[in-house]
Amino acid sequence: MVEKARRIALGADHAGHQVKDRIKELLQEKGYEVIDFGAHSEESVDYPDYAKLVAHSVAQAESDRGILVCGTGLGMAIAANKTQGIRAATCNDTYTARMAAEHTDANVLCVGARVVDADHALAIVQEWLKAKFGGGRHQRRIDKITASERPTAVVPSK
Repeated sequence: MVEKARRIALGADHAGHQVKDRIKELLQEKGYEVIDFGAHSEESVDYPDYAKLVAHSVAQAESDRGILVCGTGLGMAIAANKTQGIRAATCNDTYTARMAAEHTDANVLCVGARVVDADHALAIVQEWLKAKFGGGRHQRRIDKITASERPTAVVPSK
């Protein structure tokens, strides 16, 4: 059982919807509230649409974290990272999932349904959820990433 109920936003494209559904079941069994943005079939859809929905939900604090699933996890991560405040990491093994949480405080996990099977995806999700951000030197680095999201002043040429 989860110590504190948390809300997780889920999204997938047509390649990832079945793995997303398995992840949804796992999260609900563990007491998480889930917001499922779709997709819900194998009908071809565009992954940036789902990445944007999940990223905005996390960035606006409607969800605590987000999970995205596409064929490789790569397109979802690229699209999600366009949203200010999002640190999306593609993790197709448990080690990188743990490091994504502990070192980069990744608030969106991206998984490749054509890279790992559903059972491995569930293990990745569980590892990411149980890992805790380490703070310290890692926070200093996150602060630098956050600062780079802000527009920089343009110095006029003379």
